[in-house]
Formats: sequence, C-alpha cells, structure tokens
Amino acid sequence: MSTRTPPRLPDSARLGELADQLWTHVAAGDEYTATEVVLRALDDGIDPESVLLDVIAAVQDKVGEEWAANRISVAREHAATSINERAVAALALHPAARTTPHQGRITVACVDGEWHALPARLVAEVLKLRGWQVDYLGAQVPAPHLISHLHTTKADSVALSSSIATRLPTAHAAITACQAVGVPVLVGGAAFGPEGRYAQLLGAQAWAPDARTAADRLAEGPLPLPQADHQPIDDLPHLTDQEYTMVVRNSDSLVRTVFLALQDAFPAMRAYDALQRERTAEDLAHIVEFLATSLYIDDEDLFTWFIDWTAKILQARGVPAQSLPPALNLFARELKDFPRASHTLQRGIDALTTDHSTTTGTPA
Repeated sequence: MSTRTPPRLPDSARLGELADQLWTHVAAGDEYTATEVVLRALDDGIDPESVLLDVIAAVQDKVGEEWAANRISVAREHAATSINERAVAALALHPAARTTPHQGRITVACVDGEWHALPARLVAEVLKLRGWQVDYLGAQVPAPHLISHLHTTKADSVALSSSIATRLPTAHAAITACQAVGVPVLVGGAAFGPEGRYAQLLGAQAWAPDARTAADRLAEGPLPLPQADHQPIDDLPHLTDQEYTMVVRNSDSLVRTVFLALQDAFPAMRAYDALQRERTAEDLAHIVEFLATSLYIDDEDLFTWFIDWTAKILQARGVPAQSLPPALNLFARELKDFPRASHTLQRGIDALTTDHSTTTGTPA
C-alpha cells in the first residue's frame, strides 16, 4: 500500500480553471501543452483523481457538447478525444499516480462494438489510484476474448462500459457470459439509460454513473455472485414474440425499401446530392438500430429519446427534421404486422409532432 500522503483536494474554482485551460489547448489541437497542463497540476499537488474526473473528463464532456451543437466537426471531436486520451496516459505515468495494488483484481473493458473507450479508461485509472489491480482491455472487446481473459486472470469482477444504446443486446450477451463463469459485473455508460435503468433489466450486479461512483461501490465490498442457473431469457421474456429478431434480420431490406419510398413521401429528397442521400441512408439505418434495441429491452422511451435527439442534431446542422415523420410512417407501414414495433414507431411520430418530447436523459 502506498505511504504517500494524499494531497489536499483543490476547490472547485481551481479545477474549473484547469478545465478551461485544458479545453483551450485541446480545442486548438495542441497535445503537448494540453499534457503539460495536466502534469503541472500533478506537480502542484492536485489529487490525480480530481485531475482525471474534474478536469479531463469535464473537458471530454464539453467536446461532446460542442459536436452535438455542430460547433466542431467529427474529425475535430476525434482529435480532441485523442488528446484527452494522451493526457490520461501521461497522468498514469506520473509519480503522483503510482500506487501499490492492495485491493482485488478487476477487468475493465468496453462491450463489443463500443469504440468510445475513454470512459472505461477513466474507470480503470481511478480504480488503480484506489489500489485495485486493473486489467484494462480497451474498446470493442468480443465476449469470447473477454471470457478467455477472465479464465486466465481469475478477476474478482468485471466493469463493462458502453456509451451507445444500440450495443445493449451485445452488452447483455457479455454480462451473461461473465456471469456464466462466476464473475459478477458492474456496468456504466450512457447506454444503460437514466439512473441505469437498463443495467438492472439486463441482470448486471451493479451500475455506476461515473468512475468515482464505480470506485466507491467496489470499495463497499464484493459484488454479489451471479446466480448459477440464470438464463438471458429470464431477463427479457418479451423476446419470445420474435419481433426483435425479425427486425434485425430484415434491417437491410427495411432501409432500402423506406429509402426508395421516402423520395415520394418527402419530395425534397429528390434534389439531394450523393452525400445527402448517403447521410439519409445512414439515418434510416440508425432508426432501425434503435427500433430493434427498443424492442430488445421493451422500452419505447429509448426510441423516442433517440428520435428527439436526432431531430435536434439535424436542426443544429441546418437540416430540417421534416423528413423524420414520413420515414417513421413508412417504417410503420412495413412493420404493420408487428404490434410492439408499430406502437413504438407511433410514439416516435407523436414525439416529433408535439411541442415537447416524452423522454428524458441525454442521448446515448
């Protein structure tokens, strides 16, 4: 166990000032000066955990907000995220962040298909600071590889991260696979919904909204062991109606059919250039993905949340959202024999044609 005296926690004003400094250099693409801000804060005795969560993570939140508001491009968002990741790596190597493991062993990973790795990295680094032996596996970890790793390391628990809600079926498979080999699972990330509502639905042992809360939960004591006879269908009995399976299986043909029909239902589309048509096809594919995920977890609010968010993203980019209701109507026509899908699509249409959305939370 480290005998280093923990530095005094800085006040919020000082952390806010550091976050502003870091944002200035991150936004300018200056990774060297950005990293210097972080290292200098550690040299000045500021707690590494505070630098991670109240400075670097705060700047990353601003990166997301700036992208959503169309004030930075996707390329700049990726560049900014990369600089923040380098800042985290630099912090992890600083003498102030070195601790001797004295807790248990935990594996931290993103679910397969989840490429937003920074939230998981923050969890991993905070747990290291708290004295855990951490195996950080990074983004997009296929379940078989995760399970193989668990067999090798004998981890006490797994922390799984996912920011994109459409990865929830994959997350469920990973949770179930970990539990099948006797390893309890803590999950986190925007994908699991407001207050972690989908974490409980998918059978995770625990949920945490952020890295600090995750570390606090693990400090309370071991996670409960999984039930030996647990089956995935026990969590989601509604899947027996096969609506989720049918929508996923026919997703490509659904997108093609609606794309072609949308040119008549929304005549303005006929004037779209090649790039606009490509973006429209991508938007339609995202609609099907979120519809399928909503069917998987049997929660219409997830779909209306996504539709409301999509409308705002389009409007921020100067793109009228009027094409969304015709598209949803066309999907409803194609899926008229699927009661849950039809009702979910109607909820999405209603959300667009009223003055306010019926959903809460932030988009995954």
